[in-house]
Amino acid sequence: MKISPARKAAFDVLLRVERDAAFSSALLPQFESQLNEKDRALCHELALGVLRRKLYLDAFIEQLSSGKRIDIEIRIALQLALFQLLFLDRVPAHSAINESVELAAHANKSSAKGFVNAVLRSFQRGQPKLIFEDAAGRISIESSHPLWLVDKWIADFGFETAVAICVANNKTPSLAFRPINYDEHLIERLKQTDGIRASDIVRNCFIAETFNSEVRRFADNGSIYFQDEGSQLVAQCVIDIAGRNVLDVCGAPGGKTSMIAKSTGAFVVAGDLHFSRVEGLRNTCRNQSANVQVIQLDATAGLPFNEKSFDTVLVDAPCSGTGTIRHNPEIRYSIRKTDIDELSGKQLLILENASDAVAGNGRLIYSTCSLEREENEEVGALFLQRNSEFSLELPPIERRFHTSEGFGRTFPHRDDMDGFFMAVFRRR
Repeated sequence: MKISPARKAAFDVLLRVERDAAFSSALLPQFESQLNEKDRALCHELALGVLRRKLYLDAFIEQLSSGKRIDIEIRIALQLALFQLLFLDRVPAHSAINESVELAAHANKSSAKGFVNAVLRSFQRGQPKLIFEDAAGRISIESSHPLWLVDKWIADFGFETAVAICVANNKTPSLAFRPINYDEHLIERLKQTDGIRASDIVRNCFIAETFNSEVRRFADNGSIYFQDEGSQLVAQCVIDIAGRNVLDVCGAPGGKTSMIAKSTGAFVVAGDLHFSRVEGLRNTCRNQSANVQVIQLDATAGLPFNEKSFDTVLVDAPCSGTGTIRHNPEIRYSIRKTDIDELSGKQLLILENASDAVAGNGRLIYSTCSLEREENEEVGALFLQRNSEFSLELPPIERRFHTSEGFGRTFPHRDDMDGFFMAVFRRR
């Protein structure tokens, strides 16, 4: 039986994510560019659907296979079939099963075709009942989030909020984007296009529920840039308080940097650590005709600028990315509690090094796309304790995003955008 291009591409993406620790957000555009529109949509749904439900699917596989050790290629073939059987009513069961059997052969595992068929036919005859030790264990498996992360969110935010975050992370997010150039004619066309609405919190930001033909047309002609609403909110925060010059310390991939440069008259400098990221940052700015001076720098070792030389400094720090799980579902499986502890130390170091470049009465903006207090509130509090010449200001964003501690936060379950943290410090 021939394997559909969509299922084959989804399988290959999932295998790369598993084997190479690659990111689905980078792989999917590569594989989907070779597919027609119908197959592209199915590939996208299958790959991200499996990643969002991996632990749940694996729980069934463990029962159906009696805990037998399974090669990763065969596990992915089973995951793809089970996802379709459980969540895609429009896909015929025989197609899901038969093509996953053939995926075993595609992976040079023909000897496992009978095993794949037997497991899936067994599931079709009767879905096994999953048993959980407690409520947190149920949330972990049913929402496919590691138990340690579920426990942590329960401790940090409470049980109901933790559940809501997990549920939101498995929903297909809407598409947020902005016009690359401010063009009143384009803005008006976007406002009048069915399926597209203007953001009510970020200027010139638009939201589409699906990647329909109209959105694709705007994307193909290079008139829009996809960027989450929360990310744009951070950039707008910088724009609203930007001085004559702005430094973006951790600028890659360049979405915030280019937005700041395009929306202010400031002299903008941006950098990042690795050459590949610097090149990506430079390309993003070049493609948007954003006037940015791009350099390579190591912010953990100090910055190559005179002290107090920038009115505004943004530290969009490297972080765990747990606020972006709905867009990058594989993050939840790779991040560890020890990673969060290590990142918080690095974030504080970068923030303190960057603070040297802030001019008198200037602002230092700290942001992450993490939900974790260790990377956010705790870093901000430690910075203030150790740097008495800085004071905390409320971010210039809507009050609903302000926290009781004087910071800014967005949440995927509450705000229908990625989870971002913002802190604004003013040098006295």
